[in-house]
Amino acid sequence: MKRLAYLCVDPGVPVFGSKGASVHVQEIVRAWRSRGFEVTIYCTRKGGEVPADLRDVPVVSAPVTGKGAERERSQAKAAGELADRIIGDGAAAVYERYSLFSDGLARVTAALDVPGFLEVNAPLIDEQRIHRTLHDEAAAQDALQVQVGAAVRTVCVSDPVARWVRDRVDVRHHDCVRTVANGVNVRRIRPAAEAPGTPVVAFVGTLKPWHGVETLIEAQAAGSGDWTVRVVGDGPQGEELRSLAAKVGADVEFTGAVPPESIPEALAGCAIAAAPYPRTQDANDQYFSPLKIYEYCAAGLPVVASRVGQVPQIIDDGVTGLLVEPSDPRALAAAIDELAAAPVARAAMSSAARGMATGSHSWDSVLERIVDGVKL
Repeated sequence: MKRLAYLCVDPGVPVFGSKGASVHVQEIVRAWRSRGFEVTIYCTRKGGEVPADLRDVPVVSAPVTGKGAERERSQAKAAGELADRIIGDGAAAVYERYSLFSDGLARVTAALDVPGFLEVNAPLIDEQRIHRTLHDEAAAQDALQVQVGAAVRTVCVSDPVARWVRDRVDVRHHDCVRTVANGVNVRRIRPAAEAPGTPVVAFVGTLKPWHGVETLIEAQAAGSGDWTVRVVGDGPQGEELRSLAAKVGADVEFTGAVPPESIPEALAGCAIAAAPYPRTQDANDQYFSPLKIYEYCAAGLPVVASRVGQVPQIIDDGVTGLLVEPSDPRALAAAIDELAAAPVARAAMSSAARGMATGSHSWDSVLERIVDGVKL
């Protein structure tokens, strides 16, 4: 059996965790295993409880320590240590989730002469500079250039991310950069019957400002009252959002954080799902490929979502869901009111959403597009 080295040097991404990035790591590992590869994970942060089906996956870790500039140097050092372990262990291919200051993939492909796949999920250099602190931007930029140059393919989750990469690397490598959107585990997440009574609108995700949950809460208070909201997840905004729901009199159930394997249970009985992403000053901020929307569709839930970023490329307005203007509680309420009162339309959208997810967005099909044309 061929060996695949999965490398993640980002200390902000616990391999075994409940955040979207962690789910992404786990699903790509599953997809490689389904393809017949023996996978070893090399990372800087292992995380918490390991899902049952991944407990046999070997994990090698090298921690990142310190703060500020010291932390950046520690991350680069960890990348080198993990690359050395991969080289020593041997691998038929290496797949790295892009992180700042890592040149791990480049080291491995040079030493072992094997194909390397670089997955870019976000414009991390810009994110770090704007939202945190970036001490050595030149080193981060150099690492990106080296990694893309060494990869047989650089896969980006959206067209804006692909443009960001091409803008920062040598033009000779542009043809190796392609967009491959995220996917969903269609075997794990399946449609379930709606619960009788008042329709339930689901939201799944970390409670942070860029998810727009406050708009959904305000929409529930402003709507017809013929539907309720279930918020699955927790995060920094949790207390604030609970207070908002009480203040405006919204009918909202907060489940708290749940592990990824419990998402199907959390969605069971729901009738509609919401992705109320807020308006941003810069359209380039909407670069994400939203895992939650693919999960909603796999669960056969009609999706009411903001018309931002990549969302209109996923949701076929009127077919798999409804699109609304962002940061507009009344528009969101009106769209959900419409679906809550139309069970026949919901059923048709449910079937179409599930068909879209299974037809082109399973993780196996995502990996197939990533490796297409590369000899393994």
